Amino acid sequence: MSDIIHLLPDSVANQIAAGEVVQRPSSVIKELVENSIDAGATQVQVIVEDAGKSLVQVIDNGKGMSETDARLAFERHATSKISEAKDLFALRTMGFRGEALASIAAVAQVELRTRAADKDLGVSIIIEGSRVVDQQPVNCPVGANFAVKNLFFNIPARRKFLKSNQTELSNILTEFERIALAHPETSFSLHSGGAAMMNLPAGNFKQRILGVFGKRLEAKLIPVEVKTTLINISGFVGVPSASRRKNAQQFFFVNGRYMRHPYFAKAVQTAYERLIPDGEQVPFFLNLEVAPEKIDVNIHPTKTEIKFEDETPIWQILLAAVREALGKHGVVPSLEFNTEGRPDIPVFTPGGNDVPAPQIEVNPDYNPFATSPSYLSGKGGGAGGSSYTYNNKPAVDRHWQNAYAAAFPDKKETDFGEMPDLPADQDAPTAQMFQSLPSEEQGEMKKSETDYFQFRGQYIITPVKSGLMLIDQHRAHVRILYDRFMARFADKPSVTQRLLFPQRLTLPPSEAVAFEKMMQDLQSVGFEVSSLGGGDFSVLGTPAGTEGLDASELLQDILQETLDGKSDAADGIRHRIALTLARRAAMPVGEYLSGAEMSALVDQLFSTGTPNFTPDGQTVLVILAVENIEKLFGK
Repeated sequence: MSDIIHLLPDSVANQIAAGEVVQRPSSVIKELVENSIDAGATQVQVIVEDAGKSLVQVIDNGKGMSETDARLAFERHATSKISEAKDLFALRTMGFRGEALASIAAVAQVELRTRAADKDLGVSIIIEGSRVVDQQPVNCPVGANFAVKNLFFNIPARRKFLKSNQTELSNILTEFERIALAHPETSFSLHSGGAAMMNLPAGNFKQRILGVFGKRLEAKLIPVEVKTTLINISGFVGVPSASRRKNAQQFFFVNGRYMRHPYFAKAVQTAYERLIPDGEQVPFFLNLEVAPEKIDVNIHPTKTEIKFEDETPIWQILLAAVREALGKHGVVPSLEFNTEGRPDIPVFTPGGNDVPAPQIEVNPDYNPFATSPSYLSGKGGGAGGSSYTYNNKPAVDRHWQNAYAAAFPDKKETDFGEMPDLPADQDAPTAQMFQSLPSEEQGEMKKSETDYFQFRGQYIITPVKSGLMLIDQHRAHVRILYDRFMARFADKPSVTQRLLFPQRLTLPPSEAVAFEKMMQDLQSVGFEVSSLGGGDFSVLGTPAGTEGLDASELLQDILQETLDGKSDAADGIRHRIALTLARRAAMPVGEYLSGAEMSALVDQLFSTGTPNFTPDGQTVLVILAVENIEKLFGK
């Protein structure tokens, strides 16, 4: 039998390794910019063309490389960051694997121009598919200039699976934001298609946050600062009013490195219990400083997953730090008592005789067991009734038969225990009202206003033959309004309500790219928005029926729903627009409804296509069966 195992060529091995390190143009930017930071650069410029597919160029003013280092840097596992295995637990640099440049050179055409500070001339190296094409001396400034062209030119299958330019540009902006936030001491700029998308001067952490996400965020940030022997935590968390249902800006940085950590994110979320609605998220920007030997960053090639040796104590410290910050800035609500009409309590003065001592008065004639107390007058009664008076006022009739007889004069006493059936000749509700109910519920839905009861300003309760139906009134209204908006979009052109004063909408670059992509669909449903450039938009009109809603906040909600849905279809955007409009316009939880309003709401709910669930799958109504009610009473 002949031997079948053989070594792969370096070009093939590099392409395999590149599959983990280089997934899209944003991966190239991450690796190259992190190398610039490790080289001590104070200025980093990023240029992309065709969303990084044609060109990704990173220029820095770091210490540069010699001719030998520049050539060796493109070999696999060649690095200046570590020398032995124990160095992995004392890392102070972003990179250390020595795989990035070799992986990039394996799937792209790379040109490097670099010069060290102690050299008069630099070197230019051109590599295509791991093969050195040209190398020669060149005059260039100190630092490094990487130009990565035609990504995946030699792997057409990988290039075919790249997303649209707008999606890839959004990924680039997301990666750029993470690195820029982690290193506010370094100035960054990003250009795409010859236009500047970001220009971030060096500054402190808060200035960098506002530079990336806009100055409107300043009033929504609360500083966090705590130092312990285990960990130092600094940064900012958002006020409760800044919470979002999805896609809140949440950033953890550990020793200057961005990371994802759902467990620690849960600690921050726990600090906001009872301060924000369930299901919403708060923004946070938190820097964690931990001894390098207490963490392990060598888990995944992207280095965004980090293992902590003391996760549980850090979780508790993080929770306490956020709670302390919320308390210091008066975010946690405090009890306020009404002082109007309170008695004037004199201040005690030791040794003073101005205030007489309180006296105790006892009525020796009072007998609590007397059958006819002095404060009651009138006749006691048997089963026929009672008419006691208290302070000359008639007492409430305690017999429920009399109360029901007064409220329902057309009913007999035997009818009070159950719900009577409707007459046989009464019209039945429409088929749409019954599609989600058992057949025995038919004939039950046409009720009078007195058959609906409201509980805690949130639920509508009504009896049916099989038990009790409970309806979430807010969700029911969302279901009704959603169907109306969708029908309006389908049946007739949307009507735009012009705003008297246009509103300004400012978005971070990563969100502005996605918003521009959906502007045409927004116009088709009644919005009128124009771009002012630089992430600024002017809102000139909104769909009719949305009067009273803040146009800027409404568009931000729609954008977040669209970003979370990750769908480019116009129908999907219309669905999210209709759902967001319905949520914003629906009655708030806790609103009081009259019997007529509850009856109308239930009728409208059962005229919709799917009354059981909201458009996003939340339960609208449940039926508590009679047998389950009887079990509660042990029957």
